[in-house]
Amino acid sequence: MKFYHRPVLVSRVLEGLALKAGGIYIDGTLGGGGHSEAILSDPRNVSVIGIDQDDEALTYAGERLQRFGARFTARKSNFRDLDKVIEEMGVGKVNGVLLDIGISSWHVDEAGRGFSFLKEGPLDMRMNRSQELTAAEIVQTSSEEELVRVFREYGEEPLARPIARAIVNKRKEKEITTTTELAQIIEDMYPKKLRVRGIHPGTRIFQALRIEVNDELGALREGLEKAEKVLAKGGRMAVITFHSLEDRIVKNFIRDRSSEYQDTPELPNTLKNIRHTMKQVTRKPERAEEEELQENPRARSAKLRVAEKTKE
Repeated sequence: MKFYHRPVLVSRVLEGLALKAGGIYIDGTLGGGGHSEAILSDPRNVSVIGIDQDDEALTYAGERLQRFGARFTARKSNFRDLDKVIEEMGVGKVNGVLLDIGISSWHVDEAGRGFSFLKEGPLDMRMNRSQELTAAEIVQTSSEEELVRVFREYGEEPLARPIARAIVNKRKEKEITTTTELAQIIEDMYPKKLRVRGIHPGTRIFQALRIEVNDELGALREGLEKAEKVLAKGGRMAVITFHSLEDRIVKNFIRDRSSEYQDTPELPNTLKNIRHTMKQVTRKPERAEEEELQENPRARSAKLRVAEKTKE
């Protein structure tokens, strides 16, 4: 099986996790197994529990990492349930959790998965192909108001209203079932003066639909809480995000649980009583350096934030 996905910020992730001899680490977004391979290759003899909801990713990563034997275990699940995964395995606390949020390069390149506006395929966009909700169902059945909400909230799309209306009108003529059909509707609504060179007009809409289909932001919020829950004192959480909506959630989560921020005037009163269980390791998000960007341009938007558990 060919699975082309290059992990980003690998050296920064290893540095951020501060691997401990014999430690147990969760890769909550296993994907192609690149980050897990780097962690398992460390001489400190650590173990990794890899979690992913995509069967093809689990198969590929399992083959890639089988040489590590019992030090690697894969489980099919969403990282929002990582606490249940380790409970079922009989594992207590862990020494680190890695979350690489968003879509893999392989998902984009695989036309049949329906994530790309550049390749014709079914409007699918499911990370977990056993779930029922697809992008086609959202496009075909959602009201204009609901489409506007999704496009604005998850895509920050300035033309959310006219694009939503165009979709509703078009589907009265025929079902919209493919990626290229949807991409064409979006392109037709985008005047040249609003287009940004090098960015396809469908970028924000496809992002928004993908987030909605997979409840990505809801999963992220839950995943961060579960990661905090399962970390041992001194354990670290490393989170890679690729757009501002995700990064804002991670930034605020760490801030709200870090004692150094509790005297911040703008902190809402509802957060004053949250236990101060974490501290920042990265004051600002880590970014890919030019050398990595030359080899992997998709790392350009990646941001890494790291926090350490300070209390049980």
